[in-house]
Amino acid sequence: QEKKIFTVQGPYPVIRSLLRARGWVERKFPNVGRPLCTPCPPDEEEEEEQWDDDPDGIHDLMSQLVQHQVPYFIWTNRCSAVDCQLLRHDQVVNHFARAGAFTTKEGLCLNLRNLSWFDQADPDTFFPRCYRLGAVDDRQAFIAARSLLKVALERVGDVLAGTEQPPKSSEGLGESRVPRPVPSTAGPGPPLSPQLVEEALQVCEQHLGSLRHQDIDGEPPSLRMTDAGWDRFLQDYYRVVHEGARLALSGAQRERCRALLQDLAGRLPQLSMEGNCNIWILKPGAKSRGRGIVCVAQLEEVLRLAGGCAAPLVQAGEWVVQKYVERPLLIFGTKCDIRQWFLVTNWNPLTVWFYRKSYLRFCSRPFSLRHLDPARHLCNVSIQKHCRPARGRHPQLPPDQIWSCRQFQAYLAQVGRADAWHQVMVPGMKAAVVGALRSSQDLVGSRKGSFELYGADFIFGEDCQPWLLEINASPTMAPSSAVTSRLCAAVQRDTLRVVIDYRDDPTCSTGAFELIYKE
Repeated sequence: QEKKIFTVQGPYPVIRSLLRARGWVERKFPNVGRPLCTPCPPDEEEEEEQWDDDPDGIHDLMSQLVQHQVPYFIWTNRCSAVDCQLLRHDQVVNHFARAGAFTTKEGLCLNLRNLSWFDQADPDTFFPRCYRLGAVDDRQAFIAARSLLKVALERVGDVLAGTEQPPKSSEGLGESRVPRPVPSTAGPGPPLSPQLVEEALQVCEQHLGSLRHQDIDGEPPSLRMTDAGWDRFLQDYYRVVHEGARLALSGAQRERCRALLQDLAGRLPQLSMEGNCNIWILKPGAKSRGRGIVCVAQLEEVLRLAGGCAAPLVQAGEWVVQKYVERPLLIFGTKCDIRQWFLVTNWNPLTVWFYRKSYLRFCSRPFSLRHLDPARHLCNVSIQKHCRPARGRHPQLPPDQIWSCRQFQAYLAQVGRADAWHQVMVPGMKAAVVGALRSSQDLVGSRKGSFELYGADFIFGEDCQPWLLEINASPTMAPSSAVTSRLCAAVQRDTLRVVIDYRDDPTCSTGAFELIYKE
């Protein structure tokens, strides 16, 4: 009569324990027989199935007694375990249908482009630009991406002041930035022709004109590169960036470079975080836990991988390529990202809760743009657990590669940036989460009685600006460290407070969850 029967599928002993403490009885999923669901969708962080200890068999006995009763609270580790269309209106389930609109890399890439229809926010201020290589138009847009040319201009503009090169793997320990000034005139061989700079200037000026909407006038561009011209330009560009080749240019070109870069900086929010090596991160469009992700520094390598030559995990049309954040905030010379939870309890009206606790994940080796191996660039726990930490690793870095957000805030205070967390990082993450959800709102199933906990991954730029990398459905609750053991238990406890207790008593505590958006 109290409708306190629940079902849990997956490794969630905390959820089981908390519900039992509330007086609920579990109706267990059968462990054998006909499969209850299809294989785990690739956008979910699947964990191995495990059953909590029941040495006396009491919970099994109680489960048998309610085996033919309707479960009114359903928690699964995959959205496909339950057909939401078959649920009664009074059954609560922890998934929404069609959430892949923002929990797959491809979905997020596509739908954030439509954010301007729903919000005044600009996705370029929080989401590194991303292209879906499976679409012809997207591939052409990537090939013509302005950054290929902007990098050459930055090098030219730095002739008088010096430029910043990526550090060697042994450099940067104990630093939060990557400054390594070297003379930009240094390099092998004679300087490249000023024609390279002229071509870059013309293409960037065309791009700037399109940003100003001057291309609407219908006047054809003055420069149209052939495929051979692009190939030659790219090879010369790689010589500048990766081999240190020198550039020869006139005084007039220098002034045009300075003016153009200054104008671009005011119109392109991502200019500062992009760096000058034009590194991209290639991702399968619907995989999780870092599977299949590679960093590449040359266009032909991106297109070769996306074409399927070295991509056994996915079909060619399922790749997305995203600009790599070349100037991240480093902690003792090491890259990290942050896992930030949020909870959606309704899509109509959209209702979003932000968790005030989070954790950082570190790479096991020092950051370097000269070495693109996963140990330096991919912070996923599932990847780093297979990497051996570097010798001479800074003693203040955590041996288990995890920090709590409190430890991170203490570090920020230590380096004189105590205000960044509350003034820049948290507000930026909240805005990015709401923007991603609003851009996908019309595509997700808005069943009443459903809710879902998500895990957003962010990286911070040198200026502490957060950049959204991806959003995960069914974020892992595995206790991979002392920090995650504590925080994962806490977020599950507080989720139940919101979706069960708060529904019956709006004055109750919601733990560390904060309501940040409700239409």
